[in-house]
Amino acid sequence: MGWAVIHPDPLIIFLALMLDLIIGDPRWLPHPVVAIGRMIHVLDGCLRDHWLNERLAGVLLLLLVVAISAGITWILLQTLTLFLPLLGMLVTVIISSTCLAARSLHNESARVASALLSGNLPQARQYLSYIVGRDTAQLDESEIWRALIETVAENTSDGIIAPLFWLTIGGPVAAIAFKAVSTLDSMVGYRNRRYLDMGWASARMDDLLNYVPARLSALLIVFAAPLAGYSACAAARITLRDRLKHPSPNSGHPEAAAAGALGVRLGGSAYYHGVQSWKEYLGDQLLPLDERAYRGMIKLMYISTLLMAVVCMLAAFCLRGFRVPFI
Repeated sequence: MGWAVIHPDPLIIFLALMLDLIIGDPRWLPHPVVAIGRMIHVLDGCLRDHWLNERLAGVLLLLLVVAISAGITWILLQTLTLFLPLLGMLVTVIISSTCLAARSLHNESARVASALLSGNLPQARQYLSYIVGRDTAQLDESEIWRALIETVAENTSDGIIAPLFWLTIGGPVAAIAFKAVSTLDSMVGYRNRRYLDMGWASARMDDLLNYVPARLSALLIVFAAPLAGYSACAAARITLRDRLKHPSPNSGHPEAAAAGALGVRLGGSAYYHGVQSWKEYLGDQLLPLDERAYRGMIKLMYISTLLMAVVCMLAAFCLRGFRVPFI
């Protein structure tokens, strides 16, 4: 009789989400993503030194990081569950919670909004640079609000809905595997000279793993819109019209839904490492990009999260007892 992957559990999903909403990611608590990031940095350097073909090295980097991250998680949880069941459950909840980012996304974006509202534009630019990839040094107030709303919309999918989806499909091991791919994409998935080949596999895998969650996120935002005081019809109309205009195969879905619900226009010009990039507009400019739009985006994020949690717990309840055996 072989061991089994920790199976999806509605109680684990509920407790993990509550833990994330209550405490988020405290800086004093070791975070798996930090360890994964360090591993990527070390393996990236080693593989570059010993492989001539960077595309093959990138594939190996992807396989190693995901296998090690998921493997350590699986061994740890299986061992604790076997010998110390209560501790095993506690660690399972904590690891699952670290895969979610609702509280931290709110906290980090709120710092930017607070600086803007206090009139401290340089500080708002600095705080924004911690959570977006674009250059922030020259952004004016409306551009900062736009960047803030875009990143909250995108990360509602990447940082909350997608981890919940994979946590439901395969428990914390699958969620950690997803976070490993997501971290790889954020570190090496760039279309620049250094990572065009090395990061290709990681970027494509991230696109694949986010394919369903991104579309679920758009649907959830549409359903969340009337609960937040906005129009579901407008959100759905803009989603269907603009979701494919984004250069990313996934990011346009939640961003278009958010733009439609909020009555704002996202997209346009942005600079990355000094190079201008243009993204097609998403939504119609019915209302300004301001504090009202940001607070509306936060409402949509939380309501979408809760709706997804209900769906996931129901699905996990139906899947309870399901295990994938390892002989």
